[in-house]
Amino acid sequence: MGMLDSLSDPVGQVPAGLATGRLDLIPLAAGHADEMALVLSDPALYAFTGGAPLPPDALRARYARLAAGSPDPAVLWRNWVVRLRRDGCLIGTVQATLTPARDQAEMAWVLGTPWQGRGFATEAARALAGHLADIPVGRLVAHIHPDHHASAAVAAACGLSPTRHRQDGEIRWEFARTT
Repeated sequence: MGMLDSLSDPVGQVPAGLATGRLDLIPLAAGHADEMALVLSDPALYAFTGGAPLPPDALRARYARLAAGSPDPAVLWRNWVVRLRRDGCLIGTVQATLTPARDQAEMAWVLGTPWQGRGFATEAARALAGHLADIPVGRLVAHIHPDHHASAAVAAACGLSPTRHRQDGEIRWEFARTT
């Protein structure tokens, strides 16, 4: 079974949840917006990526669009909220944009400021990278601002390495599976 076959969802079906030792990755839904608006409310989160915190109604609309899936049938969106199991609260998101024809997935992650520095981003991103490897996706990619050392450490923990390629001022990190 090829990557496209294993990722094509029946209409309305969302990607499966994932679990780690401390975290649950739950398929993103518009209903997560109120809690996530608080998680993502620190303007410092946007220092490297640009943008600003969204109010709950705007985040709800964004999450509804993401949960509906990509309008491009050649691209698959996979988005999860990250729940800290011990406390039962949401702490961030992980996502992958898959292009099956290119056998590639672009990963991204963000955790609210109070939960940073405790290995949660690495744990969640590694779960995502493992899930993508199981599909299997041949190439994992992340774009990281050159001064965002914490995200670079997460990418490295997922097996990605920096390349010479730059996009919008960010460094392209990659992991390519050899078969």
